[in-house]
Amino acid sequence: AVVMGALSPQTRNAQVAMYQAGEVDYLVATDAVGMGLNLDVHHVAFAGLSKYDGHRQRRLTTAEMAQIAGRAGRHQRDGTFGTLAGTGGNDPAFTDDEIYAIEEHRFAPLTRLFWREADPRFDSIGTLIDDLESLPPLLQLATPPQAIDLAVLKFLAEDPEVAASVRGKASVQRFWNVCRLPDFRQQGYETHGRFVARLWQDLRHGYLGADFVAQAIAQLDNPSGDIDTLQARIAAIRSWSYIAQRPDWVLAKEEMSARARAVEARLSDALHARLTERFVNRRTTVLMRKAGADAGLLPVRLSDEGALLVDDEPIGHMEGFRFVVDPLARAEDRKLLLAAAERHLPGLLAARADALIKAAAEPKGLEFEDTAIVWQGYVVAHLERGRRLLDPRLRPDSALDRLSAPDKGRVIAALESWVEAHQASALAPLIALDHASRDPTSGPELRALLLHLVEAGGVLPREDSGLDRLDPAQRSRLKKLGVRIGSLDLFLPAALRPAAIIAWHRLARLCTKPAPLPPESMQPVVHTRLAPAGYRRLGNETLRVDLAEKLLHAAHATRTDTKARRVFLDPAIARSMNLSTAAYAALLRAGGFRVHMGRPLPERAYGPPQPPLWDWRPSRPAHTSETVPPRPATGAFAALAELVAR
Repeated sequence: AVVMGALSPQTRNAQVAMYQAGEVDYLVATDAVGMGLNLDVHHVAFAGLSKYDGHRQRRLTTAEMAQIAGRAGRHQRDGTFGTLAGTGGNDPAFTDDEIYAIEEHRFAPLTRLFWREADPRFDSIGTLIDDLESLPPLLQLATPPQAIDLAVLKFLAEDPEVAASVRGKASVQRFWNVCRLPDFRQQGYETHGRFVARLWQDLRHGYLGADFVAQAIAQLDNPSGDIDTLQARIAAIRSWSYIAQRPDWVLAKEEMSARARAVEARLSDALHARLTERFVNRRTTVLMRKAGADAGLLPVRLSDEGALLVDDEPIGHMEGFRFVVDPLARAEDRKLLLAAAERHLPGLLAARADALIKAAAEPKGLEFEDTAIVWQGYVVAHLERGRRLLDPRLRPDSALDRLSAPDKGRVIAALESWVEAHQASALAPLIALDHASRDPTSGPELRALLLHLVEAGGVLPREDSGLDRLDPAQRSRLKKLGVRIGSLDLFLPAALRPAAIIAWHRLARLCTKPAPLPPESMQPVVHTRLAPAGYRRLGNETLRVDLAEKLLHAAHATRTDTKARRVFLDPAIARSMNLSTAAYAALLRAGGFRVHMGRPLPERAYGPPQPPLWDWRPSRPAHTSETVPPRPATGAFAALAELVAR
């Protein structure tokens, strides 16, 4: 536990209570421990015998040493005190005289007391300062070091604007009360003086506005941050607590005081937690106190985040179905932590299995990472190649081997159902083609084409696809299945959705090396030489196959409407898709169009050049010569051939 003067009373008391309850073995403190704390301490070890008192570094007086050493034993039992070895300080040990004085309570008598005028005059700021700096009236009294309130008063008196705002006895007295605001933040008289000056701007006219005070308090109501940050906020909120307690300073005094106290309490709790996290190994204390002879009897529970807790202290966490000891645990604690978790793992794993099964019932309860199925960030199964592309096998991750046989079976069944539902949602069009490819009534030609379409993800180049071998009935059935017969490609528009392409690509990788995935946005044009799935390559660019068909359809519509042999095809639509003119020309040539460049302008002729014109010729079917029956052989050689055949 930690005790120091910068802690709020609530934080200090919480740290002391933790020590008194036996949750920690040691208390580390500054000399603030000597201020009224009665502790069950049997030994006080001084890390040093000097301190900085705000003005200089000096050795502790014997009275101060005794005040701190007196924490040991108190009235309950005898205590001891000493110094830490190996601290490297210049004052590592007590002198014999100091030890004698502390043990025998022999201290030098006080011969002088600090004195400052208790009833100064408020005629003016100068008069007030003179009275506060006046010499003591008796020899037994001494002038004290300059206090922070007097330093702030003198600092602000040098500001002409501030000094001009203080007029009259009542104003001087009120100004002095503001200067006496304690410097809880310990930032020095200049910084504290500027804060006081800001308060005086409102207080010289009356009260601090409730909105202003409430806003200042709300800005400090933030329990996040490290130890230093929280200490600074607590110091600041204590200033506002002091301000809110002044009945002549703040409107809505009771409400503002309550707000400040509540914020200080929250910040103090947060600081206590940070100090405990930083300096206290509370987990080991809890384990040793509760475990006794059998660590398996510890009250272990699983948090929503997957952490295993004993009295809210983490001993490890579940990574999927694996227990991992807290990496911050000491080596000597690991065996105890493993023993504590081992007894409870079967029940915890069964609960995790139920949670996984429940998640698998939701469409988004699980997710894919490549070909792995992931739950809460951990792999629980993998997809492997099956008999068909759309029928992969499920291989459970080895972590599921820790489950009992019934639980493992239930988990695998839930995972298989989730995969089936996921594919039914994302790959419904391809699944319909797959079913049709296994229907004997489709005919072998259509079944072969459908099988190739499924394996290709719903996009197949028309050339060599086998389309020309289909009869009209088979073509009609192909269209009813949603397949569009384009000029260059056969494609299934529903299979060009991002979810469908990703799902198909995941399965295709199990069997072969498919085309790369397209961008998630499925933008019209991708500038790459390797066409992604669902795209057609056009030089250094690739165009989505459905948009390629759209452009070719528009070109044919222009040709039909114009009824001319050669027509001008405007590339504006292609450019709106971010397709270059060269790539558009490559598409037209692939679709059977031929370009005819316009003649150049004659010499000294001006005007726009003649645009290129295009004509189209349908592709000719491959020439198949008729089989000519051989002429019947006659003559001697025919007779010889007949004899050989016999």
